[in-house]
Amino acid sequence: MKFPVVNRVCSRRGQSMVEFALVAPLFLLLVFGILDFGRLFFTQETLQHALREAGRFAVTGQHSGTSRVASIIQVAQQAAPGLDISNIQIVSGGVTNYAGGPRETVIISLSTGLRLITPMIGRYFGPSQTYTCKVSVSFMNEPFDPSQSN
Repeated sequence: MKFPVVNRVCSRRGQSMVEFALVAPLFLLLVFGILDFGRLFFTQETLQHALREAGRFAVTGQHSGTSRVASIIQVAQQAAPGLDISNIQIVSGGVTNYAGGPRETVIISLSTGLRLITPMIGRYFGPSQTYTCKVSVSFMNEPFDPSQSN
């Protein structure tokens, strides 16, 4: 007995739908995983860039009308728009929130969290599904006139 052509076409359509249903979740996991890691690397590099810019500003001994520490934080915020840099720390000579004097080393560090959007990947970063970006730079201040800085 020969089956009609219509039945063969319908059965193949069902096969395609089943194959799509099996492959689509893996494909979407791959795509969203790539997006998550792209966001992670972008955030890490942007924060590193922001702290380098802040460090370059810090070594000159300049300030923008406020204290040197506030000016350094402002430069970092301008270099990392949209990212949370509220945990920034500026340390010199073991003193926190001090940008140091001439020829002193200043260390600027920052730790911030990035919540991942893919649950299956995010669970490898703890129950909060947050990756912690830790960035730090160290510079030696130039021999500036200490009376010119706050």
